[in-house]
Amino acid sequence: MMMSKTRLVTRTGAATSCHSCRHRHHRRRSSSSSSNVVGLLLLLLLQLIFVVQILTLGGVGVQACTVFAVGRNATIDKSVMISHSNDGEFDTDPRLVKVNAAYYDIGNTIESQSSSQSQSQSQSSSLLRPIYYSPETYPRYVGYERNISEYYPKENEENQSTFIPIGYIPQVSHTYAYLEETYGAVNEMQVGIGESTCSGVFGAAPLNNNNSNGTALFSIDELTKIAMERSSTARQAIEIMGSLAEEYGFYGAGEFEGTAESLAVSDTQEVWIFHILADPTGKSAIWVAEKLDSNQFAVIANMFIIREVDPLNTERYMMSDSVHSVAIEYGWWTSTEKDGLLDFTKTYSDGEYSHKYYSGRRVWGAYRLVSPSLDMPSEYVDLQSDPVYPFSVVPDKKLSQKDLFTFHRDTYSKTKFDLQAKGNLAGGPFGSPDRWKAGPNEAVVKGNWERPIGLYRTSDTYIVQSKKAAQHKLNNNSNSNSTPATTATTGDAILWFGPSSPLATVFVPFIVRMSDIPTSFRSGHQSIFSRSSAFWAACYVHNIANLKWSYMIHDISKKQNELENASINMIKEIFDEGAEEEDYLDDIQTIEDMLINNAEKIVTTLWLLADELIFKYADGFVNTKEESKQVGYPTWWLEKVGYEDGPPPPPTTPKCCNPPKNITTMANDDADNNIASSLLLRRGGGSTDHLYL
Repeated sequence: MMMSKTRLVTRTGAATSCHSCRHRHHRRRSSSSSSNVVGLLLLLLLQLIFVVQILTLGGVGVQACTVFAVGRNATIDKSVMISHSNDGEFDTDPRLVKVNAAYYDIGNTIESQSSSQSQSQSQSSSLLRPIYYSPETYPRYVGYERNISEYYPKENEENQSTFIPIGYIPQVSHTYAYLEETYGAVNEMQVGIGESTCSGVFGAAPLNNNNSNGTALFSIDELTKIAMERSSTARQAIEIMGSLAEEYGFYGAGEFEGTAESLAVSDTQEVWIFHILADPTGKSAIWVAEKLDSNQFAVIANMFIIREVDPLNTERYMMSDSVHSVAIEYGWWTSTEKDGLLDFTKTYSDGEYSHKYYSGRRVWGAYRLVSPSLDMPSEYVDLQSDPVYPFSVVPDKKLSQKDLFTFHRDTYSKTKFDLQAKGNLAGGPFGSPDRWKAGPNEAVVKGNWERPIGLYRTSDTYIVQSKKAAQHKLNNNSNSNSTPATTATTGDAILWFGPSSPLATVFVPFIVRMSDIPTSFRSGHQSIFSRSSAFWAACYVHNIANLKWSYMIHDISKKQNELENASINMIKEIFDEGAEEEDYLDDIQTIEDMLINNAEKIVTTLWLLADELIFKYADGFVNTKEESKQVGYPTWWLEKVGYEDGPPPPPTTPKCCNPPKNITTMANDDADNNIASSLLLRRGGGSTDHLYL
């Protein structure tokens, strides 16, 4: 999620843009611009300003997340599914919280206020919705404005100053309840969102009291939260996010590696893929959305995937006018008649970041799991300009939430890129799939690791499962803090939430109608170890597994299957469409108790599992109550590390513990003793001191 290096965008004169990004992209299309010395000097000046902005803002992070999207006719139960892995730098906020539904007396129509206007006046009014800067680190927000106790300032933690809004927009009369991690995840209308940061050719800096060059109000974080608050369908969510970004400006997480964003947006019927980046002025946005066919599967891996866009096909596409107007302005596209339909990725993506295959390998990896019959190539020239992988595919079989759990744990098993493979020295003797982030030594030894889907530095992963409501009358508890009677017609989306890395976590089901999320899931801080945190329970298991991965992962997988299957069966029991009306669980308190008890059991089991792993594999043995078995190291690893070239056996031939007798030597010793005794007697001596030989 977070990248240590960040370059933000500043405003120079009347125009604001990510000049370095624009320079690189324009260079691909016009060689003359690369020879412009003045432009290069301006670029260097702007890069210096970027550094100053980083110091001013404290830096922002870049997401490196993977998203899956599945249409309802591609799933075994007709549910729509999207997912998101929050792959951070171990400073991402891992907490899952509930945001309650709310009503506002908005009165007359009002104008929005900027951060330069009176803070006290605007904060006291419910007519305005405050917009906050998104650091994408812990804490994601501090303050009382949002009325979420987990975000209240904490005396025993650092960085607990109350967040100040960077701007305001008009409030609406009613906002929906939803569940939130770094982003809005799912609301009570079953609208779900999964996020993946992308590169873009333009970027913008956020409005900030300490940043005079900032121009944009909205991050993707805030856009997803407003979409959760205000939308009842995926299409509506996209329209809201797109229009707000156009009106108030959009900024990405930072640098060319994070100036743009992608989302999968779902409801009970549809899934849309949404791409967005700043426009050249830094005060608006360029965005597009494409609907996924209901029988298909798509993957987003930190790079745009939407290709040719047709503005006339409004059933399948939504987009800003700037998609085409900016391309025309920069000479990248002229018209459909001359150039055909505009390729959005080729035009506005800056390609893969970090290294080649950073995105493409995950796309290939996911498609090989979903549609192995397509036998897609793992190699390509340039993913940005060479669309080797399709926007989406038809799965070889219907998919379930369990399949998405598995996909998010994938490290390219049984392929030539398998990070756990026998013989892969980088994984150590026991095949750990973890490849740590680069440190000072990687600056000396140049190279890159394969980027898997299942990653060690993930703060959380979730799957949103939305499904058309069963025709049952649901009894909404007034304490659920959701909109009364909403779920009687919309039903409940299931959020399958896995804290920490998906490799060792257990996915736990929650619904928005719960009065709150269990304490262990709405707490967690990477800088403070806590045995009451679900994040640390899963993180603990994962890190212990690295001691003997190829052994321990079997114990972990067995426990994951056991607990996740139990959760799936529980959800079927709660939301069984085939149940008779009188047998249907319509009591939200009963449902909530079942969900909370299940979550608490899973967290407790994870802590116990960690203890069991330490006992079973302590000191390199495989231990049971009956014995401790020596297992040593794999043959291939011993050969690769030069075990055979180690110290030779000891030179002394051991005789212990029943050495043989040497008969000849013993006979000679007896003869000598007899001669000595004879001489002694002949001389009448008693003491050997008088013995003369």
